[in-house]
Amino acid sequence: MTRKVSTHEISQHASEEDVWIVVNGKVYDVTKFAPNHPGGADIIYHFAGRDASKPYNSTHSPSLIKELDDHVIGELDTSTITGEWSKEETEQRKAFNPADVTYQKPLLEDIINLDDFEHVAMNTLSPKSWAYNSGAANDNFTRDANRSFFRDIWFRPAIMRNVSNVNLRSTLFGCDLDIPVYISPVGAAKTVFEEGELALARGAANSGIPYCLSTMSSYSLSEILEVTSKPVFYQLYINKDRPKTEALVRLAQESDKVKALFVTADLPVMSKREADERIKPEGNAVLVKVTEGSKHVGKKSAGLAKSNSSMIDSTLSWKDLKWLRSITNLPILVKGVQRAEDALLAVQAGFDGIVISNHGGRAADTAPPAILILLEIHRYCPEIFGKIKVLVDGGFRRGSDVVKAICLGASAVGLGRPFQYALGYGQEGVGHAVELLKEEIQTSAQLVGMTDLMRDASPTYLNTAGVEHLLPPNYISSQKGFLRRLIKL
Repeated sequence: MTRKVSTHEISQHASEEDVWIVVNGKVYDVTKFAPNHPGGADIIYHFAGRDASKPYNSTHSPSLIKELDDHVIGELDTSTITGEWSKEETEQRKAFNPADVTYQKPLLEDIINLDDFEHVAMNTLSPKSWAYNSGAANDNFTRDANRSFFRDIWFRPAIMRNVSNVNLRSTLFGCDLDIPVYISPVGAAKTVFEEGELALARGAANSGIPYCLSTMSSYSLSEILEVTSKPVFYQLYINKDRPKTEALVRLAQESDKVKALFVTADLPVMSKREADERIKPEGNAVLVKVTEGSKHVGKKSAGLAKSNSSMIDSTLSWKDLKWLRSITNLPILVKGVQRAEDALLAVQAGFDGIVISNHGGRAADTAPPAILILLEIHRYCPEIFGKIKVLVDGGFRRGSDVVKAICLGASAVGLGRPFQYALGYGQEGVGHAVELLKEEIQTSAQLVGMTDLMRDASPTYLNTAGVEHLLPPNYISSQKGFLRRLIKL
């Protein structure tokens, strides 16, 4: 017979050395689990001795808790619930109520560009969720430069080219793309929409572009793969507990749906994200996978992102490609390349591709904007474009931005935040965002005189003089010997 546990008994287990919580009517002893929680122990301790059902359900897939079945003490005795038991949670919920805001969310059909999605998100997400999704590192210089630099790269349109029909299609690691765009990995999509990554996966599959799943997703890899019939990519943070990473990689390979692995290398430690750290959790209004907020005296708020990073292995190095190759034959890309030297190292090490990325400005602030890094690589080591796939993300908002990247040699362009914001309209919002991009890419290609984007695109369609003075010196020629020795090490 299942044991009934009173709220009084549960409340007695509210210390770091003895932690019980309630989730969906079941009482769990999570004392040993808390220190190993992927999002950090603080959130567990925050709800110690209390009911954590609402924050759990708003940030996790229902199936994840099944992993703790052997930690079940019994069932909550609902007859013992008192007003005091739920008082703190009730007060937290009252702290923010979206219904109190008078902003009128526009109809999806009235959204005419990706900026419109961002404006809606700014006015409808909770403050904590907005800070988590929109924020970046330190002063946000790199985040903002990612976008602003496109303004200083000008088109050189060719005329009289008969652009009545334009081909935008391409292929990437066995995936057919209607446009050279994919959805970049962004964690905790439940921050925006209940179905989170499930809606992103379906929306991408129905719209003819690939979705790159994040290790930090709100739903498990299996659950996301189950809802999509199309190939996907998988972004991989290397876990300090390497067997856990190996298990994910094998699951990805065995699914036969994951067509490439993107190994994130630009975030060996978590950056400082002040907007995220300043705003405290808002009870069940915070729709995130991993939340922060601790009752520990003397500990400052780490923020959602930092809490979520405790499992990342900062020892990752070029030699780890050999280990990855030993557990999978999937194509492997290194994500987070921010200098020409590392692009060349990736080729020499044997990666199948690179993703030029500064983590959307969330890694090292004042790192160069993504489009400038692409130009640097095109200028100093152009030979790599014929050897590996070169992808890029960071700051892309217009179809014209995508066309500029393709002209500089990119195989495809990733967009993260825009699709996260579009998710505010669910799966339909994702599809609408893709259609807006497709229309803009096609129009841009026609206006500059291309009839087949991937075939015709070249630097001759661009004037990059406005940013070339910001390119660093060519360090590659003086470092070739060092780079070769680094790979051997």
